Amino acid sequence: MTRRFTITTPIFYVNGAPHIGHAYTSIACDVLARFHRLMGEDVLFVTGTDEHGQKVEQSALAQNVPPQEFADRVSAQFRQMQQDMDVSADDFVRTTEERHKKSAQALWKKVADNGFIYLGAYEGWYSTRDEAFIGEDEVTTHEDGRKTAPSGAPVEWVREPSYFFKLSEFQDRLLKLYQENPDFIGPAGPKREIESFVRQGLRDLSISRTSFRWGIEVPGDADHVMYVWFDALANYLTAAGYPDLTGEKGRYWPADVHVVGKEIIRFHCIYWPAFLMAAGLPLPSKVFAHGWWTVEGEKMSKSLGNVLDPKALSDEFGLDQLRFFLMREVPFGGDSNFSRRSMITRMNVELANDLGNLAQRTLSQIAKNLDGVLPERGAETDDDQVILKQAADLPGLVKAHIERLAISDALEEVWKLIRAANAYIDRQAPWALKKTDKARMADVLRVLVDVIRVIATLLQPYMPQSISRMLDQLGVEENERTLEALNTLLPGGRILPKPQGVFPRFVEE
Repeated sequence: MTRRFTITTPIFYVNGAPHIGHAYTSIACDVLARFHRLMGEDVLFVTGTDEHGQKVEQSALAQNVPPQEFADRVSAQFRQMQQDMDVSADDFVRTTEERHKKSAQALWKKVADNGFIYLGAYEGWYSTRDEAFIGEDEVTTHEDGRKTAPSGAPVEWVREPSYFFKLSEFQDRLLKLYQENPDFIGPAGPKREIESFVRQGLRDLSISRTSFRWGIEVPGDADHVMYVWFDALANYLTAAGYPDLTGEKGRYWPADVHVVGKEIIRFHCIYWPAFLMAAGLPLPSKVFAHGWWTVEGEKMSKSLGNVLDPKALSDEFGLDQLRFFLMREVPFGGDSNFSRRSMITRMNVELANDLGNLAQRTLSQIAKNLDGVLPERGAETDDDQVILKQAADLPGLVKAHIERLAISDALEEVWKLIRAANAYIDRQAPWALKKTDKARMADVLRVLVDVIRVIATLLQPYMPQSISRMLDQLGVEENERTLEALNTLLPGGRILPKPQGVFPRFVEE
């Protein structure tokens, strides 16, 4: 039976245009989804936009447009950003869609029927910018009298009737979940933070508002709209067809991994599993928090004018070059810094020199000295066997890193083979063998094609368009580009197309 794999991005909040941080999450999930497809798995890759809440209502009001029109406009920008970044999502859930309203209301009803929701009144601090209730102990009072949340966002004192979720009843169950499933939260930093927060004790959570209207109505009480996080988290179930998990999409629940930014880890690792437990639904296997991007060492902010537009970067450097840099520069889960110098160095040293040059040197010699015909695999020397063994072992090594979401470590394994292949071609010097031993020259070039094919197959999830062109030049047909297909040698005698460089050097104007 085909293994299935469900991965989600956070659904992006429509209070502003997408930036490099949103592109980074989307591309990371795309690499993981494409890799699992490469392994022959049945993949559901879900993304979307979170469109309700007071902040959206206020932003729409400020622009003098209805909230739905505002949400439509910004949601379309996120969809476009993902198209621009070549993100292969299978579903895009908008929380204003009818199917999502049904899903969120069904979840509410199930949790309420199971006795975990009650009507009371909320009195306390609320941050509209964070869409979060802030405990008295988390509020900072400044010298000028301003009060702020831990994020620095202003808070206001809110007093209104509210439905509450009995979060306090889930403290022990959550701690047991973290203990019995040590991989449920990743990486280690956010995990420690969540465990410590839960150990301090959980208060019941206000999950409805009456002071504004832009949200999903609470079933059976039209005066209340759902707290935006109850509504938003339900999107993951919407994609699986909830409340009907017996339907065509139902097989994709529970999710294998929710990838989120570390600023929303608490919602995903405390509220979300508690809501699911309360509804009697299976829990996701893992929630993984990635870090934040700075730009040239500075925090991204509109006031500094350094918010990076992913489309402008891909127009300047190339889409696959940008995707590669974002996945290569820093271990997935850590904070990252975008610097032009690092970007250009990675492009020129690793893509143009290491990989591009390796492929170009090999293919141009086949074109020039073997009339562009792929030679058969010949007798193998010890040197051949060493590099071929390294290539044969690579898919397993990469797969192990991908399984633990170590996206940049997987790339480093590929680069070890690229560096070894460049050392091999320098040692074997097929350009010199042309004059002394043409048969051996053909054997060396064939070994190189087989090694580069493994490299290119594994790089498809990172740089789909460029690597597709490289595989074309290696004579690898569409149905020969999976991990399974690597078990079968390419037949000799294929006519290879005229080689063309795939990764040009970037010259700063």
